[in-house]
Amino acid sequence: MKIIPYGRQFIGNDDLKAVTRALKRDLITTGIEVKNFESMFSKKTGVKYSVSCSNATSGLLLAYLAVGIKKNNVIIMPSINFVASINMAYFIGAKVFLTDVDPSTGIMRAKDLEACIKKYNLKKIHTIVTMHNGGIPSNMKNFLYLKKKYRFNIIEDACHALGGSYLSKKEKVGNCKYSEITVFSFHPVKNITTGEGGMITTNNKKIYEKLIIYRNHGMIRKKSNKNKYVWNYKIITPGFNFRLNDIQSALGISQMKKLNLFINKRKAIVKRYKKNLSSMNRFLSFFDDGQNTIPAYHLFIINLNLKQIHITRDQIIKKLFKSGILTQVHYIPIFLFPYYKKFYKSKNFKNAMRYYNSSLSIPIYYSLTFKEVDYISEKIKEIVK
Repeated sequence: MKIIPYGRQFIGNDDLKAVTRALKRDLITTGIEVKNFESMFSKKTGVKYSVSCSNATSGLLLAYLAVGIKKNNVIIMPSINFVASINMAYFIGAKVFLTDVDPSTGIMRAKDLEACIKKYNLKKIHTIVTMHNGGIPSNMKNFLYLKKKYRFNIIEDACHALGGSYLSKKEKVGNCKYSEITVFSFHPVKNITTGEGGMITTNNKKIYEKLIIYRNHGMIRKKSNKNKYVWNYKIITPGFNFRLNDIQSALGISQMKKLNLFINKRKAIVKRYKKNLSSMNRFLSFFDDGQNTIPAYHLFIINLNLKQIHITRDQIIKKLFKSGILTQVHYIPIFLFPYYKKFYKSKNFKNAMRYYNSSLSIPIYYSLTFKEVDYISEKIKEIVK
């Protein structure tokens, strides 16, 4: 039986050739391919600066450090989130407050953020972290009045949202019009891949310079026109080796050239799912219904109407698996993990629990065929009805 995963990478001959060319160069660590990838990414997203990194988790940590988050600073983020966002904050020693979310999308809205601020009577907020769940960009414009009132930084977790846009196609996710920093992921199941890898974007030169320093051991080298080769260096702060290499960057450039192709195929798959499942509106809905931003469709999430369905979400997952269809849940709420449940109470996040219990990510990726989409749709109908 053929297995259909919920997501997977697409590597073409052009990608293989690009990587092979990079391997034949003298410098395969941080060389010309890294610079070209960062430059290409800035142009694609419409931002001033892009900084590549080893993965999005390291990118989040670099972002936190670059905006100056320190021990006991207050950070707010959504309770539906990949755990990397809160893990990196806890490593720094920040005080993290979680918000409830939109029960349809799992996304933190401005009203969820405001409710959290009022509930805990927060006066001094250092940073908020938004997350574009499934590739649906948050309505970032709605956060601006709170940003002005409380003077906090905004970091966008856009790991799902490369290729998406805000309120118009010209406002690409990653342009940092509404935030200090945006972080992307190039994990194999994302919209493009470098194997593992990430990118950080910003329009702030000081933040950019800090990102570069923290990414490379806290090291600086001073070059001049007279002396382009400098062997010595200074360490001005503790830092990390969070660099992306030239081999990965060559793959990233090749993948970025196909981004529009990848996104268009994902949109076509979503359209096919919606057509196939249009008769199922009593039993399920789609997470992107009624959204006014332009999704990148890293994921396609269906929301199950559990009051109308005779079996549980987990039973549906098992039955689909028996038919060779792998699904996922994005995400387990942070407050349910053994380490974090001692700090947060699930009763404070009713919408997050509603979203978590009813959401299911079904397969979507570039090489998924329409025949497979039809097969998945039919199996969902059989199981859910």
